[in-house]
Amino acid sequence: MLYADVIVDISHEKLDRSFQYLVPREMEDEIRVGMVAAIPFGNGNKERKGYVTGLSGEPKYDPAKIKSLRRLCSGEETTEARLVSLAAWMKERYGSTMAQALKTVLPVREKIRHKEKRLLYLRVSREQAEQEASRMEKSRCRARARVLRALLEKEPLDCTKAAKELGMTSSVLKPLLEQELVEIRQDEVYRIPAEEVSVPVEEHSVLSDAQKEALDEILAEWENSSARPVLLHGVTGSGKTQVYMKLIEKVISSGRQVIVLIPEIALTYQTVRRFTGWFGDKVSVLNSRMSPGERYDQFRRARQGGIQIMVGPRSALFTPFSRLGLIIVDEEHEPTYKSENSPRYHAREVAVRRGEMENARVVLGSATPSLEAYTKARQGEYLLVKLTERYRDRPLPEVSVVDLRKELKSGNRSVLSRKLQEAVQHRLERREQAMLFLNRRGYAGFVSCRSCGEVLKCPHCDVALSEHSNGKMICHYCGYERSSVKVCPVCGSPYIGGFKAGTQQIEAVLRREFPDAGILRMDYDTTRTRGSYEQILASFAAHEADILVGTQMIVKGHDFPDVTLVGIIAADLSLNEADYRCGERTFQLLTQAVGRSGRGKKTGEAVIQTYHPDHYSIQAAAHQDYERFYEEEMGYRILMDYPPAAHMLTVLAAGEDAALLGQGMEFIRKFAERICPDKRLHIIGPADAAVGKVNDIYRKVFRLKHEDGKLLLDMKDKIEKYIEINSGFRKLYIQYDME
Repeated sequence: MLYADVIVDISHEKLDRSFQYLVPREMEDEIRVGMVAAIPFGNGNKERKGYVTGLSGEPKYDPAKIKSLRRLCSGEETTEARLVSLAAWMKERYGSTMAQALKTVLPVREKIRHKEKRLLYLRVSREQAEQEASRMEKSRCRARARVLRALLEKEPLDCTKAAKELGMTSSVLKPLLEQELVEIRQDEVYRIPAEEVSVPVEEHSVLSDAQKEALDEILAEWENSSARPVLLHGVTGSGKTQVYMKLIEKVISSGRQVIVLIPEIALTYQTVRRFTGWFGDKVSVLNSRMSPGERYDQFRRARQGGIQIMVGPRSALFTPFSRLGLIIVDEEHEPTYKSENSPRYHAREVAVRRGEMENARVVLGSATPSLEAYTKARQGEYLLVKLTERYRDRPLPEVSVVDLRKELKSGNRSVLSRKLQEAVQHRLERREQAMLFLNRRGYAGFVSCRSCGEVLKCPHCDVALSEHSNGKMICHYCGYERSSVKVCPVCGSPYIGGFKAGTQQIEAVLRREFPDAGILRMDYDTTRTRGSYEQILASFAAHEADILVGTQMIVKGHDFPDVTLVGIIAADLSLNEADYRCGERTFQLLTQAVGRSGRGKKTGEAVIQTYHPDHYSIQAAAHQDYERFYEEEMGYRILMDYPPAAHMLTVLAAGEDAALLGQGMEFIRKFAERICPDKRLHIIGPADAAVGKVNDIYRKVFRLKHEDGKLLLDMKDKIEKYIEINSGFRKLYIQYDME
């Protein structure tokens, strides 16, 4: 016997409520997850339609009480049905519950009311309205006449705006309504995000010969019925976005729709302005800074065909387009495309899967492709298209690598090397702009005692407290705060303080060294409020500041033609992360940062400050040499059996009881060893997570590595079932992370 789990009302906010039905034998070969099915529902067995979310051979209830499906609606595969199928794939691929997967792909399910406006319309002819307005002016009823004149000029009038701009009070409006000269209608309106407003029109740029070749190569691939995903590998400033535009033009001209993924909310400002300049009101945007009502309206516009292009970070991938034709994943290498919540999916993989399901093309773009994507391209699974030169033959920046060890020996204890100070001064004299980048936030990193080495940590989380300029030390995991200390709480030494390497510290140094320069800072602390990204970037683009200092968000994808200097304050910070990808992350970050310089007509320069000037990732980034970096990094991955040389499944567990957590992880490890005696399986851990305790919740991980990814997925399924039937795991929260 086969049973189907069916969600009856997919628009309801409680997506985890499904009902089980018996699948008639004649339907067993045809039914699949995501299908629309007709079912008996409620006391009267009224026929309803629902979505099949799971299939099982085991009944959850008394089989005698389980009703049967009536029929499969194979011709009614809706957009929601395809998204349900995608959720089912994500559940299997990433090891979440179906409820978690559904809440990811169908994110706007709150009960949000439609927004309405009170609009004023004329109820009489224009001639009669003109006559009435003249009569009112002669009778000194000027306010009423003003309303009629405004309606004659532009109809309808927003009642709220008319009250403010025309002085239309209730005493003015009431006689007009009573004489049936005007009427009020309630019209539904969409909440439009601020990013879509006041966008200048952008002229369609002429493609270079290299861009035309890349475009023709992609379009030739698209002629195949089984077209591969495309990896567009273009150096920084090569004009990948212009190629995207031409591809989008072709897709929307055929009546299909496009999703453009960007890695950061900070990129929304420039990206949406460019796309709206090309495609006008066909474009909309999604991001987490928008209100629930705005997000709800954008999904509704997409579902109803009101837009053709959706731009946004990871969640925009699940836009409910019914005729999806193209998914673009810009800067596909960025770690922000990986979800930290269950299901721990990667947007690149899910984009490829959705493209396969809906016969949509997929284009991945990057100047520094992920090793996973580049390996698939070299193996022929993706089509590799390259842009090796900057647009209009503009040269890449001149790059200098400064050894900070030598700076310290020569007596320079500033966060700015002498080379960088001179370069900044030179830009200020020439009225050009500079960007200074540091992968840190706050006034300082950690607070430590120089006498005994004590580091002040959060009492609830296994992380150091960050010192801020307001006299507070803050935990950036759980929000715990305490006042800054003057003496060490362990040894009493007065030699205690912060490691001065935060963005606020750099800003303070710049203001002291260059008092006449205009300086903006862009980091987590300055971009918490709505619209703060746009305000800072717009100010810098308008040349209201000479120097922009900030964290990673300032070096990803932005295009400022007057920036001719990029300074990287401490290139090695990302090299010290507890992550096998730290070399790759460092190369990508430095290459992207260097690429922000010299994107206009003026020659660019970049200064990389580092304590490890000979590290291969830093040297490769300085020379913008991706192939050199790829070969070195892949050698390391092959040696250590790390992806993409092998596959890796990470099991993450959390719980309030440290002893129970440790015991549970040991049981899972032993179970993994028992179900897979293959000597090629490598098991690492269990061990404490990178942050072993957050908000009084303990966390542990262990990892399984094997050359066969399907074997690891099979092991995940068996581990899930093992956990499900053992009650001892019920107090633990367990997630899975593939690769």
